[in-house]
Amino acid sequence: MSARVISCGVVLLDADGRVLLAHATETTHWDIPKGHGEVGEAPHITALRELVEETGIALAPERLKDLGLFVYRRDKDLHLFAARAGDGEIDLAQCICTSMFPRRFDGTPIPEMDDYRWCAPDEVERYASRSLTRLFQTTLSLAELHRTL
Repeated sequence: MSARVISCGVVLLDADGRVLLAHATETTHWDIPKGHGEVGEAPHITALRELVEETGIALAPERLKDLGLFVYRRDKDLHLFAARAGDGEIDLAQCICTSMFPRRFDGTPIPEMDDYRWCAPDEVERYASRSLTRLFQTTLSLAELHRTL
C-alpha cells in the first residue's frame, strides 16, 4: 500500500463566484493552481507557492480560508484553501506560469499552465478534469463557498 500524495491548492473566486482555472499545457483539461509540497513546507505555503508558480498571482497568507483535506483520486488527496479576488484585482492577461515540465515527446521544457479563465460553477464540467468536476459537484460546492467566503 503506497502512501497517498497530497497536493495543495487555492480555490480562487472572483466577486461573481467564478473560480479561477488554469489550462494544463498540451492537455484538454483546466485545473485549479495546485501542487506537491516541499519537505517541511506548511500546506498553506505550498498552496500559495503553487499559485505564484502557476499563475503569477501572489496573495497574503491571511487571505486564505483553510477548507481542509479532500479525497481527490485513488492515489491523491487535495488540501485546499479558498480566497476571494477583489474586483479588478487580477488581470488574467497578466498571468504567467514559471513552473516548467519536460514535453512528452521531446523533453523540451514547457510551462505547466498556458491559459487562464474565470469559470462559473455550472461551466466547470465543460473544462475541468472528471476528478475536479466531481469534487465541486459533490463535496465542495462553489455556490456555497461563494456565499460563505
